[in-house]
Amino acid sequence: MGDVRLMKGNEVIAEAAIRCGCDGYFGYPITPQSEIMETLMIRRPQEETGMVVLQAESEVAAINMVYGGASCGKKVMTSSSSPGISLKAEGITYLAGAELPALIVNIVRGGPGLGTIQPAQSDYFQAVKGGGHGDYKLIVLAPASVQEMNDFVDLSFKLAFKYLNPAMILSDGVIGQMMEKVELSDFKPRWTAEEIKKISGSWATIGKTADRERNISTSLDLDSAKQEIFNHKLQAKYRAMEENEVRFEKIACDDAEYLFVAYGSSARICQKAVEQAREKGIKVGLLRPITLFPYPTKAIQEMLKDVKGILSVEMSAGQMVEDVRLAVNGKVPVEHFGRYGGIIPTPEEVVEALEQKILGK
Repeated sequence: MGDVRLMKGNEVIAEAAIRCGCDGYFGYPITPQSEIMETLMIRRPQEETGMVVLQAESEVAAINMVYGGASCGKKVMTSSSSPGISLKAEGITYLAGAELPALIVNIVRGGPGLGTIQPAQSDYFQAVKGGGHGDYKLIVLAPASVQEMNDFVDLSFKLAFKYLNPAMILSDGVIGQMMEKVELSDFKPRWTAEEIKKISGSWATIGKTADRERNISTSLDLDSAKQEIFNHKLQAKYRAMEENEVRFEKIACDDAEYLFVAYGSSARICQKAVEQAREKGIKVGLLRPITLFPYPTKAIQEMLKDVKGILSVEMSAGQMVEDVRLAVNGKVPVEHFGRYGGIIPTPEEVVEALEQKILGK
C-alpha cells in the first residue's frame, strides 16, 4: 500500500488537490468545509509544488479567480458550503458558458438560508439542475467515504478537462468531518507551460505568438443564432456524458425485491438498513448513484423487472426522488424518506420507512 493515513474528509480534499497537480485554490471560509482551506494554508504547497492558495475577500471573488485560472489552462478549484455555493452560482454558470474546466467542492449544510452547520443533502437540485441561470450542467460526483473524497479530486479534474466543463464534488458535513483510513494518491507534478500549450492550447488564453492566434475566454455572444448553435453544442456534450460517464454501485441487488436509492452519507446509512431489513426477511438492495449528473437512470430502469418498490433516502425534503421517479416512469411505487435541517437518519428509521411507505405495514 502507498501513503495510508487516518484523516478527516475535508483534510483529504486538500491533500488530494496538492497531490494531483492542482495549480491554484481560491476560497473563503464557511462551516463545515473550512478545514479544506485551513489544511492548504498549513501545508503551504506553494513552497512544495508552487500551487497558489488564496483566501479571497468573498465567495464571488473566489469563483472569479477560478475563472481566471481556468481560462489559462490551469487546474484550479474552490470549495464552500451551501450558502457560499449560492454566492458562487453566477461564476459557475460563466465557467460552464465559457467551457472552462474547474473543480467546485460543496460540503453541504442544512438550509434554507443560513440554516445550520450540521450536514444535509438539500443542495441536490442546486447541483444537478443548474443552480445558476441558463441551460447548463455540472459533472457531479457524490463521495460516500473519505477514500472517495481523495479519489474524486483527480477524477473531477480529468472529467472537467475531458469535457471542458466545471465539475462538482457534492459531499456533506458527515463525510467532510468524519475520520477514516485513506490511501492517498501519488504525487503528480503540475503541468509545465509546454504541457498546458499541448493540452489546452486550442482554447486557453496563453497569449498570441508567431504560430498561434490569441484565444478569448467568454460566455457572451449577443448573436442569438450563434448562441443557439452553441447551446446545441452544450447539450450534445451533456448527452455524451450521459453515454460515457455514469457511475454507480449496487449492493445486495442480485435478489432484491425492493430497493433503496441513496447517495453519499445516506448510502452509508442504507447499507446498514439493508442488513437489518434482510434480517427481518425483506429482500432489499441498495443502488448508490456516484455520479448525480450524469444520473444512473438506465441502471434503475434495468432493475424494474424484479423490484416491487423503491425508497429514495435523502437528508432533504425530497429532491433526488424526482429523478428516481422520472427513471421509473410509474412502473413501480417510489416513495421518499428524509430527515431535514441537519438531522441524520438512523438505519432503524430507514427500515421502518420501507415497511410503512413501500410494504404498507
